[in-house]
Parts: sequence; structure tokens; C-alpha cells
Amino acid sequence: MKNLARRMEYLSPHFFASLNSKIATMQASGMDVIRLDEGSPDLPPAPHIIEALVHSAERPNTHSYQPHRGSPILRGAWAMMYRRLYNVEIDPEQEVLPLLGSKEGIFHISQAIIEPGDIALIPDPGYITYTRGTLFAGGEPYYFTLSPENGYMPDLDNIPLSVIKKAKILWLNFPNNPTGAVVTGDIFEKAVAFAKENSILLCHDAAYTQVAFDGFSPPSLLEVPGAKGVAIEFNSLSKSHNMAGWRVAAAIGNPQDLHAFHTLKTNVDSGHFLPILEAATVAMTADQTWLTTRNEVYRHRRDIIIQELHKLGLQASVPKASLYVWCPIPVGWSCIDFTASLLEKSQVSLTPGTLFGKNGEGYVRISLTSPIERINEAMTRLESWMNQWAYNS
Repeated sequence: MKNLARRMEYLSPHFFASLNSKIATMQASGMDVIRLDEGSPDLPPAPHIIEALVHSAERPNTHSYQPHRGSPILRGAWAMMYRRLYNVEIDPEQEVLPLLGSKEGIFHISQAIIEPGDIALIPDPGYITYTRGTLFAGGEPYYFTLSPENGYMPDLDNIPLSVIKKAKILWLNFPNNPTGAVVTGDIFEKAVAFAKENSILLCHDAAYTQVAFDGFSPPSLLEVPGAKGVAIEFNSLSKSHNMAGWRVAAAIGNPQDLHAFHTLKTNVDSGHFLPILEAATVAMTADQTWLTTRNEVYRHRRDIIIQELHKLGLQASVPKASLYVWCPIPVGWSCIDFTASLLEKSQVSLTPGTLFGKNGEGYVRISLTSPIERINEAMTRLESWMNQWAYNS
């Protein structure tokens, strides 16, 4: 198109937008597609959260524009949650900026920080929005490898000095999407020191810190002393409280960078719907015991998937957190061909690992966000399809 901005060359329809269209066509023709691809919680929020939304929406004075920074009560709820979960003190006036979902924030922070020619340090495999936001801002992604041999931990010492000198943002994400890896050792401390030494904004995507199993409690990056001086953590209620469609998140941390980010957002959006904000406040401050029960549901699903994969000779590791199992595929397949054939032949949808970068080749991501009955059926179909493939080979 003659009038299309050149920056649009860096964008294409998101993988799941295209996949949704394909699956809708299959379903319209009568096919029963089981989706273990997208990380969209299938369970609702707790009843008291929904009740708070309804009661707020019924009031006649809750339907106007809201401040971009939300209400003091909402920001205080984020600070309260950080104190309860991580023993981290947050200034709700200076260190909390509400977001329309963490994806929005992850994309837009690059528009506030990155200039053409600047580099963003991005994990591979990693969430695609880190790359898309960088490219749209005119920046250059530099991918550092997360390898299974290193437990999918970043090795910042191997990043060339010439790259570091041009870097403006470093992205981390633990518990990790797509691998399910959790941070080990002093990785966060090293990352904070690296950011301080090189004047880089450290951005941590913490979407899965409240989805954990077997007694494990994922830490916050902001637990590291001095982290708020160089870092912003993106937290979200999408996965933690089953509120993905509500689009409630926050950027928390460095006041100076949040101020610039806030200025950008005042030109981009017009804030949240107040009933959602009031229900989000309830979600963070009222009863949390239901999350333990919810995580047990995910753990049970995880265990069934892992057990069945191991029976098939697919040695997926057992994640301590997140909504995903990161599974190696049989030799001889690309992950794109593997997932495409499985969807076509057996109507089971998984996510190809290369959606998250070239180092995702040889893997698929399997989501825990379907009921047990559907997961069991999906594993039966996978086994049948793989047996047929082995027979024909």
C-alpha cells in the first residue's frame, strides 16, 4: 500500500489471530478441535471478584473516563500485594502505573525508551511482543540464548561489549514463557548489577509469579536491593487471578521511567473501566485462598500431561510454575510441521516453539488451560497420531 507507514513492515498479524481464524473454520465444518495452545485461563475469577464488578457496574456514576494512573485505592492494592507476596515496599504514588494488560505495557515501554538504532536485549526463546515493540520503535533486537543446558537462565557475560554499549532495555521473564523455567541462584542480582553498570532499563515480565506448584513461590525481581533504581516489573492479574480478558496489569518500579511511560499512555489510551478497577482492587486485597485450589487444578493437569508425554518418549521437564509444558518433539520434524500436521490429522492444537524465537525449534508449548477431560482426549489423539506416524515411517 502506497500510504502504509514503513514501521508496519515490522508487524504481522499475531500468530494466535491467524490460528484462531483457522480453528474457527475447522470448527464451522464440524471438527472438534482441542486447544492446548494459547495461555488463556479457562477457569473464572473467584465469585467475590465478579460480584464486585457487577455491583460497581450497577452504580450510575462508574461509567465515565478514569485517570490514567487509576485510583489511589487501586495503586495501594498493588503495593499491598507486593508487600504480602514479596515483602517489597512500593510507593503507590510514584512506583505504580496501571496498564491495559501487561502486553500493552510491554509493547509501549519500548515506544517510550527506544530510539532508532538502540538495542533491546531479548531472550530466545521469549515472548514475541518484546521483539515487536522494539522493532516498531525503530530499535534492534539482540537475542541472547536461553538453553536447556543452562536451565534456561540468561548468560549476560556472553553479550558483546559493542552490543551492550547500544542497549537501552534488557528483558527477563520468570517464571518463563514458554519454557516454564523459574529463576535460580543469583540471576536477578546479576541482572540488576548488569543494568546499573551499563545504564540499561531492566524490564521483568512477571505474569506467572502466582501460578506455581509443589510449594514453590516465585520471587519478584524487585526483591533485589536497589532494583527499583534500574528496573520495571510488569505484573498482571490475567494469569494470577483468571482475569485475562479484563486487561488489568501494572508497571511497577523506577519512578523516572514510569513518569515517561505515563506521559506516553496519556496520548495512547483513556484508562480503564472503573468497575474493572474496583473489582481488581478486591481481587488483590480480599480472600486469596482460592488461588491455592486453582493452582492445584493446574498441577493436576500438568502431571497428566507430563505422564502421557513421558509414555510417548517425549521427555518434557516438569515445570514448577507457569501455565505451560515445554516439550521436545521427535527427531525429523520441524515444530511448524509437527503442530500443523497434528492439528490437521488429529484436531489438537499446540504452539510451535519457533513462535518464541529460533531457539524454540525442536519444541512445542502445551498449555494447561483446558479441562482434564479435554486434556486426556488430546493426549489420546496425540498418541494415536504419533503411532500412525511411526508406523508409516
